[in-house]
Amino acid sequence: MRAIRIERTGGPEVMHLADVPTPQPKPGEALIRVSIAGVNSIDGNFRDGSFWTPLPFIPGQEGVGTVETVGAQAKLVRAGDRVAWSGTLGSYAEYVAVPEDRLVPIPPTISDEQAAAAMMHGLTAHYLVNDAHKLKAGETALVHAAAGGVGLLVVQLAHAAGARVIGTVSSDEKARLAREAGADEVIVYTRRDFEPEVQRLTGGKGVDVVYDGVGKATFEKNLNVMRLRGMLVLYGMSSGAVPPVDPAKLSEKGSLYMARTTLAHFTATREELLSRTSALFGMIAAGTLQLRIAKKYPLAEAPDAHRDLEAHKLSGKLLLVV
Repeated sequence: MRAIRIERTGGPEVMHLADVPTPQPKPGEALIRVSIAGVNSIDGNFRDGSFWTPLPFIPGQEGVGTVETVGAQAKLVRAGDRVAWSGTLGSYAEYVAVPEDRLVPIPPTISDEQAAAAMMHGLTAHYLVNDAHKLKAGETALVHAAAGGVGLLVVQLAHAAGARVIGTVSSDEKARLAREAGADEVIVYTRRDFEPEVQRLTGGKGVDVVYDGVGKATFEKNLNVMRLRGMLVLYGMSSGAVPPVDPAKLSEKGSLYMARTTLAHFTATREELLSRTSALFGMIAAGTLQLRIAKKYPLAEAPDAHRDLEAHKLSGKLLLVV
């Protein structure tokens, strides 16, 4: 089969298209013929060695496809089922073997592109707004990278919950997209420092919650724009990892709460995974959650997709068409 193969860690140039053996499903797995693979920041973390995995490997954590065959003990899916998944390394390929309990059935009302865009980004946005800090009507949320793949979905879900949404973006075009998604206020951080702007917009009270996938570049200022007993939810590190934090600092800043979350812990059981995806698919089918596909690439152009992702040039989801 054709797959993107990485033999040494580094920049996007270390990815290349290769012919590799088709994986064989283990007893509790299914072999999937991949139609679309999603591109995510975590793929770059594995590619550049920030996250370790044995070399060589096939990158990619999510995708959509059709069940080809199943392992001897598989009972949840069968050949011909259309399914989506996240959290399975090896998805930049024509075929991938996935544990059957991580496969999500795709309803006929949802396209392959929609399902691919709804997995890692959609599931992340869902747990952020509903569980990491359950937003309530009347609260104020600061959403960094509000026009990104996750950010646009967080803004929509936060708006639907009745919260006031303040977003940060890097350009006027991204500001337009964030406003269209439901942001009440948008700060173009390349022109204005978000710290004094948030203080101004909240009358000095600060926000109830900060949803931050940026990390190092925004961390210190986040602590200065939160209300007493406010919540900081870190879910990514696109600008680098946050340095070690003295818990006393959270006390000094107003008895703040802080969490560093990861999607796997919010889809730890099959029941939770299916519940979240069912909710997302329902909102997408009803038109209450809009997905933005920023660009689609052939599998061989995965290096270009990574370059575009890391340049933050595009807003929305990047997909590899296999």
